[in-house]
Amino acid sequence: MEKWITESALEGYPEAQDREIREALHSAVQQVERNLADFTDSFPGANSVNGRYRPGENRGWTTGFWTGEIWLAYEAEAEVKKKAALLHAGERQVVSFLRRIETRYDVDHHDMGFLYSPSCVAAYKLIGSETGKRAALLAAEQLLRRFQPVGGFLQAWGTMGEAGNYRFIIDCLLNLPLLYWASEETGETRFREIAERHIRTAMANVIREDGSAWHTVFMNPESGAFDHGATCQGYRDGSAWARGQAWGIYGTAMAYRYTKREEYIRYFQRVTSYFLNHLPKDLIPCWDLSFGEGDIEPLREDRFGDTDYDVQVQPRDSSSTLIVICGLLEMSGHLGGTESVHYRSIARKLLEGVLRHCITEQREIGSGLVLHGTYSHKSPYNTCTPEGTDEYVIWGDYYYMEALTRLLRPEWRIYW
Repeated sequence: MEKWITESALEGYPEAQDREIREALHSAVQQVERNLADFTDSFPGANSVNGRYRPGENRGWTTGFWTGEIWLAYEAEAEVKKKAALLHAGERQVVSFLRRIETRYDVDHHDMGFLYSPSCVAAYKLIGSETGKRAALLAAEQLLRRFQPVGGFLQAWGTMGEAGNYRFIIDCLLNLPLLYWASEETGETRFREIAERHIRTAMANVIREDGSAWHTVFMNPESGAFDHGATCQGYRDGSAWARGQAWGIYGTAMAYRYTKREEYIRYFQRVTSYFLNHLPKDLIPCWDLSFGEGDIEPLREDRFGDTDYDVQVQPRDSSSTLIVICGLLEMSGHLGGTESVHYRSIARKLLEGVLRHCITEQREIGSGLVLHGTYSHKSPYNTCTPEGTDEYVIWGDYYYMEALTRLLRPEWRIYW
């Protein structure tokens, strides 16, 4: 048995059709509206626990995704009263984000884009929120504080300059659009210049020869050169953590969007091919792409409420596929001819896999949108804390709604 399918083998797979995409978005919007009962003045955690998100405060790196779901639902909802409820919730959440950045509560890390682009930049773009604009500009300033001029990168975590933390991670490519937005809004080039320095450093160091990506890259604090690659969340240092590979796909597409540097298209092609060539036949990847068909149990088709799926030897991560779909749709908009058609077709095929295997019609307050997500899965070789295995994950839910929106509205004005 082959370990994985190949990109060329996807030619025979069905594509998600507009009718089912519209139905899926309608169902997602209904669930977001249902969840406002618990999550207007509080925020869901990064992942569900036994299938339910728990209310909590605005902290961590993932809360912006929930607010992003509110704004996506607001855009899609046509009924006046429901739209007003979503607007009310979104505005209250934006106030929370302003308070958070003004008090600098749990913001000493690089994830300002994940937090403030789908929440506050979105609010400014959609409704002209001055509160959102102020919060997002303060977050961009905070992100600049993570810049390391020796090496030219935004340090991910930890005390600035500390040798053991002199590193960046592939995820940060999705934090950079916040800086490009800030540059456009203020006319100050320093935001853009630091974003582009980080992109150049990342592209030169994070993608390996075979197209797979490091999760973490440690730089030499004296010379600024590559020191070594590692993982915190993949199976082992040399493997390809699925979500990290997905960040690389969407991140290189965004890098091209904002710089138009032709070499970023080639980087995108490499990291995308690696991901697509390491998928199981149902198109829902393992949490680490080093695992193939022999390491998992087949997923049942959970779309119609059958949540009693098989126990898996290795857990899947549906959120990785959804990030990839958004990256494919982003890059397809910048390419012409058959290449654009090719990536858009693959995006629809991957979405069809998600619709078949990861969506249920069982909904209650606290339920998410997409099954089979994995936040972090412990291995003998990584340093992560195990949590959120085979659960809903909030960014997976967000990127699901973004993917549906992109397919139905190619002119959609992105939050990033």
